Amino acid sequence: MKAKKIPMRMCLGCREMKPKKELLRIVHGPDGSVTADTTGKKPGRGAYICISEECLQKALKQKQLEKAFGCPLSEEAKTQIVKEAAALKDG
Repeated sequence: MKAKKIPMRMCLGCREMKPKKELLRIVHGPDGSVTADTTGKKPGRGAYICISEECLQKALKQKQLEKAFGCPLSEEAKTQIVKEAAALKDG
């Protein structure tokens, strides 16, 4: 019997490969919005970040999300992503 492969993704903050389920997906939707995707099913381009304050702040400071999506991020989008990451971490 074959072992099931675990999907791996790279965190934009620490640049480490981790299982997809351990990371927060940030999505750049077809409408141009950038939001956290807690379901992993939203349409659009996805980027992944560890659910840790350090990785998130590092990715935002180095503009890794802007580079991944090829567009600037609004302050509202950054604030919303930080809030959703904190909620996931706590819950």
